[in-house]
Amino acid sequence: YGGMGLDFSYNIALAQELGSIRCGGIPMAIGVQAVMATPALTRFGSDELKKQFLVPTIAGDFVACLGISEAGAGSDVANIKTTAVRKGDEYVINGGKMWTTSGCQADWMCLLANTSEGPRHQNKSLICLPMNLPGIHVAKKIDKLGMRSSDTAQIFFEDVRVPSKNLIGEEGKGFTYQMLQFQEERLWGAATVLTPLETIIQETIDYTRQRKVFDQPILHNQAVHFRLAELATEVELLRSLLYRTVALYMEGKDVTKFASMTKLKAGRLAREVTDSCLQFWGGMGFTSEVLVSRLYRDLRLMSIGGGADEIMLSIICKYMETLPSK
Repeated sequence: YGGMGLDFSYNIALAQELGSIRCGGIPMAIGVQAVMATPALTRFGSDELKKQFLVPTIAGDFVACLGISEAGAGSDVANIKTTAVRKGDEYVINGGKMWTTSGCQADWMCLLANTSEGPRHQNKSLICLPMNLPGIHVAKKIDKLGMRSSDTAQIFFEDVRVPSKNLIGEEGKGFTYQMLQFQEERLWGAATVLTPLETIIQETIDYTRQRKVFDQPILHNQAVHFRLAELATEVELLRSLLYRTVALYMEGKDVTKFASMTKLKAGRLAREVTDSCLQFWGGMGFTSEVLVSRLYRDLRLMSIGGGADEIMLSIICKYMETLPSK
């Protein structure tokens, strides 16, 4: 279908390199295209669907978005309310999606919707939804703290009709398909923060070495150089965990626990490194003129998007068998 046919380890190599871009929005948009909106279509979609949606997406002619989160359902994916009711050879879609990356410019959406009244983990389906159909309303581009170069949309659906052949895989399997790709999405996210964290530690070293306070470089304070050493060590530990998890994933192992640990640590460390480094930049760090303030804003999303820290902790506890039963 136009792709290179490489294994997932290449995604991680790409994600790390994209971290060299001096903002978070562009790597995130590429990630949505490569590891969030298209894997289910690639794995389970019909040949006809792949030709219609996947080929132009791989070629870069189509922008894809992922319609999962809603105003009342973020990390709790099973709680979505959007419906796709089968009528003849069409689905009629009603509801809305929130926090949709690239939603203002997307050509199609990989939409998760309720297609039956059954149990909430078995009543959802994924549908390829062209974004130019009547009844699709892009309500607004959301104004965000960070990732400001990435458009994030609120979208409503009002009696949107889409052919039933646009169903990805089997009806009722949408939640399962979505859970499968979450592990890749979380590993991609962790990989994209490695290079920015390295970069901002090095830029902070360079700045504190030349900036003097009380006639000595800021870097000469033990509190500063010890802290930067500690942060650099944490980044290397994150890298090792990421690489170990990817290696296990490549062997076909269930990496849900390790992927959750990696995502959790990446989000926590993104906050810790940018906050500590910004402090060492002083007043200059509080301006929009330096990278550290941008990464402070952009990388804050890592602890929220793709499953919040608290969701990762719950998953880890489930695998450790320490999560209280409901």
